[in-house]
Amino acid sequence: MEPSEKPHHEHSHGPTTDHTALDSSEVAECPVMRGTMVVKTEAEEDGLVREYGGQLYYLCCDSCGTLWDASPEQYAG
Repeated sequence: MEPSEKPHHEHSHGPTTDHTALDSSEVAECPVMRGTMVVKTEAEEDGLVREYGGQLYYLCCDSCGTLWDASPEQYAG
């Protein structure tokens, strides 16, 4: 695996909501683990929402929250 292909971190996510059954306004892409969709209400319940530059960012897991908190400017945008 090339260095650029390595994931930011390795972990497993528990069972998730079927994102295909949700309206696009109800989900967001995790800014740390790109490609991972997050149900906004679940992120809110889990304390995985961050505000940066006047915008809300929804994170998929605690590990992404830790990475975001250390360097939000790296992931915002």
